[in-house]
Amino acid sequence: MNSLEEKINRARQEWQALNNGKTPIIYIGAATCGRAAGALEVLAAVRETLKQHRLRAHIVPVGCIGPCYLEPLMDVKRPGYPRICYGSVTPAKARRILESFLLEDDPLPELAVGHFGRDGDPALEGIPRFFDLPMLKPQVRVVLQNCGFIDPENIDHYLANDGYQGLLKAFSLGPEAVIEEVGEAGLRGRGGAGFPTARKWRICRQAPGEVKYLICNVSEGDPGAFMNRSLIEGDPHCVLEGMLIAAYAIGASHGYIYINSDYHLAIARLKKAKEQMEAYGLLGENILGSGFDFDLTIKEGAGAFVCGEETALIGSIEGRRGMPRSRPPFPAVSGLFGKPTVINNVETLGTLPNILRNGASWYRQFGVKGNYGTKTFSLVGSIRRGGLIEVPLGIKLRQIIFDIGGGSWKKFKGVQTGGPSGGCLSEEFLDLPVEYEAMAAAGSIMGSGGMIVLDEDTCPVDLALYFLHFTQKESCGKCVPCRVGTWHMVTILEKITRGQAVAEDLSQLQILAETVKRASLCGLGQTAPNPVLTTLRYFRSEYLAHIKEKFCAAAVCRELVEYSIDPEKCNGCQQCLEVCPTAAIKGARAEVHQIDQFRCIKCKACYEVCRYHPLAANAIVISSGRGVA
Repeated sequence: MNSLEEKINRARQEWQALNNGKTPIIYIGAATCGRAAGALEVLAAVRETLKQHRLRAHIVPVGCIGPCYLEPLMDVKRPGYPRICYGSVTPAKARRILESFLLEDDPLPELAVGHFGRDGDPALEGIPRFFDLPMLKPQVRVVLQNCGFIDPENIDHYLANDGYQGLLKAFSLGPEAVIEEVGEAGLRGRGGAGFPTARKWRICRQAPGEVKYLICNVSEGDPGAFMNRSLIEGDPHCVLEGMLIAAYAIGASHGYIYINSDYHLAIARLKKAKEQMEAYGLLGENILGSGFDFDLTIKEGAGAFVCGEETALIGSIEGRRGMPRSRPPFPAVSGLFGKPTVINNVETLGTLPNILRNGASWYRQFGVKGNYGTKTFSLVGSIRRGGLIEVPLGIKLRQIIFDIGGGSWKKFKGVQTGGPSGGCLSEEFLDLPVEYEAMAAAGSIMGSGGMIVLDEDTCPVDLALYFLHFTQKESCGKCVPCRVGTWHMVTILEKITRGQAVAEDLSQLQILAETVKRASLCGLGQTAPNPVLTTLRYFRSEYLAHIKEKFCAAAVCRELVEYSIDPEKCNGCQQCLEVCPTAAIKGARAEVHQIDQFRCIKCKACYEVCRYHPLAANAIVISSGRGVA
């Protein structure tokens, strides 16, 4: 272990020299969210500006720090100032900030989002502390503590921030004591089921046979979910260290990382991290002289949603079509290649180094009894402050949506948790604690962490159809309840959205949903009806309006709505003409416009531009069934 300790000491010295030196540091949020918003263009502008002015600076690409709605994010740290964060940065804005801050000693507080220094510093007047921002203040960063602060492609940055100390602690404790420590911490699987991690490990460790496997499940297929991807992109070594700890505890000598092939950046960073581990003696035979052997394979999956289910994932790794099998035996007894196998979620593994490093009692201070620790969520949808968050379990949905997320853009209607396998909860559940049992009792699940906020422009019937369409297409087709039942449910929902359904269809839909939930083989089929069952339960009035009155309050179900122009309110501004994608609106400037119903695709673009146009009086009228929607 001396070799690693030497590397750790060197890494800490270099980290101190970087942060306390006289050379400015420029941090660029270069995860997928940042890149999608233009971070690479900002990075190019930073390099060009430094070259133009002959300035020296360290450029550190970092992962997602959380507030994706502010991307691209650029932080600047220079002597005499703490790190200052700037949001929604463009190449031109980056040049202005660097020229002002580095050349003129003006940090441009009017452009800054927050700082990472101490309160009361006169040089930071007008700039709030970053972690005092409304989105950040209620959060507790445990698994995400390094994301946004270290270069994810530099193992020395990880080592300098207590990296692999959890592994060293595990080696000093021994496998049985590691399992006891994780059990005492109360860690439950963060993939959605919430099964106690230590219990799963113990079953596998006690299973007969010398060959055992560990699998890291990165099959993150929920629409709108990006927690696992962001963690790997921002801090891959915390997940890999967690794999080493888990493998040591259960006695596995080989591991697999099963990841969607379209996670290009995450895969690239995992591969680089693996190479670094090999170079530092953290993979292979007799790791750090402990007598523990471990190697791993990065397996790229095709992105099938059903492969998030353990036995389907195992089938895919074995080279077969990803299809679930009946259980028992459970994978912990007979899994990959018939050997005892533990499958853990990315976040579960990423949490382990913190537990081993700081102890079970430290971890239990977060969360509530039976639901200890923190949970990451991707907060998306109709939300003012969307992004990646980490909160203690037991927090109320209201705190997440309104305190952290800033509320919905329009009138709040509900929240979909757990993705296609979860449920749609109405406003009455805003004070529901985010706990495994509480969410299940409400008809939803926590899932891996997807959270989609819905407003008045969301139709619950259309939402249920969207998610059921997804799971129906992703069904492997092995069992009849899922294969046939979801198809019939989709057919009924389509009838409702078209205004062709009758009251009896609701009863049939309820029976089908309950049957599929009870009789399906795997978790995909068993949870696929959740969006339907919860919307039927909490938004039944809107189902009835679709059926009895042919009315969609959100004006989403296109066959139930018609767009027209009120001649008394239209001022002929032609804004609606410019946004109409099918040229369905005709009319000269300053004259009343008209909509060609044959061309109109009811996309709502004209309504939105008219509603917010300063000179218009919302001349676009959406009529549905009983009247104006």
